[in-house]
Amino acid sequence: MTDKPFDVVGLGSAIVDIIARCDDDFITAQGLDKGSMRLIDDAEATRLYGLMGPAVESSGGTVPNTCVGLTSFGGKAAFMGRVAKDQFGEVFAHDLRAAGVTFNSQPAEDGEPTGRCLVLVTPDGERTMNTYLGTNTELSAAELDAQLIGQSKLLYLEGYAFDGPNAKNAFYEAAGIARDQGTTVSLTLSDPFCVERHRDSFLDIIKRSVDLLFANHHELLALYQTEDLEEACTRLKQDCSLAAVTQSSKGSLILTKDETIEVAVESVNAVVDTTGAGDLYAAGFLFGYARGYPLNVCGKLGSIAAAEVISHIGPRPQTSLAELAKQYTLS
Repeated sequence: MTDKPFDVVGLGSAIVDIIARCDDDFITAQGLDKGSMRLIDDAEATRLYGLMGPAVESSGGTVPNTCVGLTSFGGKAAFMGRVAKDQFGEVFAHDLRAAGVTFNSQPAEDGEPTGRCLVLVTPDGERTMNTYLGTNTELSAAELDAQLIGQSKLLYLEGYAFDGPNAKNAFYEAAGIARDQGTTVSLTLSDPFCVERHRDSFLDIIKRSVDLLFANHHELLALYQTEDLEEACTRLKQDCSLAAVTQSSKGSLILTKDETIEVAVESVNAVVDTTGAGDLYAAGFLFGYARGYPLNVCGKLGSIAAAEVISHIGPRPQTSLAELAKQYTLS
């Protein structure tokens, strides 16, 4: 892959995660769909926050989590996104930069506050996410840094961000810049409900602009409106030249036009919190792909990163992923 200073530049939602444990009864009492993500307004975020137990607060968001994971492997990442000039905006920017991710976006002085996600983790490690997008709904082409896109081997786009009215145009513009600069375009579908909201747009951008797609099997089934994963994979191969499809405990599938590569999961002593599992899988895969590793090794790195993050609370690695990868023969 072309020698550029950044492995990945991401475009997506800047979110502060507020993570707390709860039992299944709490999920039921609040009328929540366990394991899903829903969009909420500021009032609901305030109400639910008041009912939550002790929480951990840190910068988050799908693409930022992936960028942090990539830096933990020893890669170089940058992020483009929108925060407000408020306390949560300061928390987000500080945490991301402290993790080694380049973040040059200037905080917005007007409009909605910085977005946040209230994550409820049940004893089985499943997470239920309640996301107030805040100023992320105003994400537009103004957040794009053409120079950063051109300096990066891969552009990584976040499906969640499609919920903003101007975000789709920003994504197409970013993909166009990437094409002109020889930067590979990748996209994560983010969530089945997100797919249902934006199915036509996702299919269009996948066919027209995406070189590498990330999805879990639920998202892929939703994309092609089928219950047959094999059928969905066959159709995806026709629409995209390369994809990584995660299947939770069943591992992942790497799809090319000509083959399907199966990648096993890495074993963990206990699943503590699945928040960020898909984000960190993408981090490992993108790092390997940017560095020119074979596809099976890219999947292996993704599995290593996902296993690390589900072994503790929070969506960011607590152990050096570069050190963990050294324990394996990557061939």
